[in-house]
Amino acid sequence: MAYIWVTICAQVLLITSAIAADVMVKPGANTLALAIENSKNGDQLILQDGLYHGGLNLTKSIRIRGQKDTWIRGNNIGSVLTLNAPNIIIENVKISGSGSDHQTIDSGIQMTEKAAGSIVRNSYFEENLYGIDIHGAENSIVENNVIIGRQDRLMNRRGNGVYVWNAPGAKVNNNHIKFGRDGIFVNSSKRNSFIQNRFETMRFAIHYMYANHSEVSNNISIGNHLGFAIMFTSHIKLTNNISVNDRDHGIMLNYANNAIIKGNKVVDGGKKCLFMYNANKNVVEKNRFESCPIGIHFTAGSERNKMEGNSFIGNRTQVKFVGSKNHVWSKNYWSDHSAYDVNGDGFADQVFRPNDTMDHVLWTQPSAKLLLGSPAVQLIKWAQKEFPTLLPGGVIDDKPLMSPTVSGVTISYNKKAVN
Repeated sequence: MAYIWVTICAQVLLITSAIAADVMVKPGANTLALAIENSKNGDQLILQDGLYHGGLNLTKSIRIRGQKDTWIRGNNIGSVLTLNAPNIIIENVKISGSGSDHQTIDSGIQMTEKAAGSIVRNSYFEENLYGIDIHGAENSIVENNVIIGRQDRLMNRRGNGVYVWNAPGAKVNNNHIKFGRDGIFVNSSKRNSFIQNRFETMRFAIHYMYANHSEVSNNISIGNHLGFAIMFTSHIKLTNNISVNDRDHGIMLNYANNAIIKGNKVVDGGKKCLFMYNANKNVVEKNRFESCPIGIHFTAGSERNKMEGNSFIGNRTQVKFVGSKNHVWSKNYWSDHSAYDVNGDGFADQVFRPNDTMDHVLWTQPSAKLLLGSPAVQLIKWAQKEFPTLLPGGVIDDKPLMSPTVSGVTISYNKKAVN
C-alpha cells in the first residue's frame, strides 16, 4: 500500500508540473491583468522590466516574479495587489500607489484569509498606506523586503509596515522597514515569529496586542519612539534584540505575562531602557540596559518576575520603583555599586539597593531636588547606609555581579559598533 501511495503522489506531481507553465509578460496598461486572468494554478508569471498597472485581485495559486526594474503601481485606490488564494508567491517587484483608507487597510499587498501559505519576498514597497497586510493568512511568509512608509501624515495617522491580524503561524523575517507608523503591528494572533528585521524612524518598531506564544528575536530598532512594545500578551520570547536611541522606551511590557526577555540590549534610550507595567511571572535575564535616564521602571503590581544576570550600566537612575514591598533580584551587575570581592568568586560581598528614601522622595516630589546638597539630605543618606532597617521597600540584589555579562549581539550604528 505504501508503494502504491508513493507512486500515486509521484504521478500527481508529474501531472501538475506538466500543467504549470512559465509565462513571459511584457509591461503595459492591462498586460498583467490579462496574464492573471488567463493563468492556471501553478503558473509562473515572469514580468519583464517596466511598469504594470495594479489594483488587481489574485484568485489563483500562481507565482509572480519580477526582474531588476519591475514596477507594479496602483491607482491610489484600495490595495495594489490582493491575494485571495493559497500559496501565492510574489517576488522581486516594486509595489507602490495604494489608496489611503484605514477602514479597508489599503496596502501594497493585502493577504486575505484565503491566502494561507502565501509568500512575499525580495520586493520593495513605497508610497503605500500599509506596506503588507497579513489579514488572516495563516502560515504566510514576508521576508527580505524593504518597506518605506509614508511621511505625508502625522505619525499616528500613517499605516504600518506590516500588519498581522489573526494569522497564526505567519512569519515576518529579514525585512528593513522605515517611516510609517509601526514597523510590525500584530493583533489577535498567535504562533508568529518576527526575526532579524530592522526598524527605523517610526512610532513602535514592533507593537504586540493580544498575540500569544510568539517569538521576537534578533531585531534592531533605531531611532523610534519605542522599540519593542509587548502588550496584553503572554508566553512571548523576546531575545537578542537591540534598541538604540529610541525616544521613550527600549522595551515595554504592559500586561505581559510569562514572557522570556533574554539577551537584549537597550542603549542610549531617551527615557527608560525597560518599562514594566503590571507585568507578572516573566523571566528577565542576561540583558544589557545602558545609558538611559532610567534603567528599569516597574510599577502597577508587577510581581513574581525573575531578574537575573542583567547588566545596568551608566543609567542615571538604575531602578525606579515606589512601593513598600521588597523585590529580591540576584546576580545582576550595577555600574554604580562600589563593592569588594574578597574571596574572588565574582560576586560582591555586600547586597545592593539601587534606591533609598531620598529616591522615593524625589520621584514623588521633584521639587525636592533643590535640597540634594543640604546637610539634612546627606545625613539621611548616611543613616540609611549605616542602618539598613531605615530603608523602605524596594529592590535588593542579594548577590550582585562584579562585572557585566557579555552578549554576542553587535550591530553597526552611525559607523560605530554597539556591543
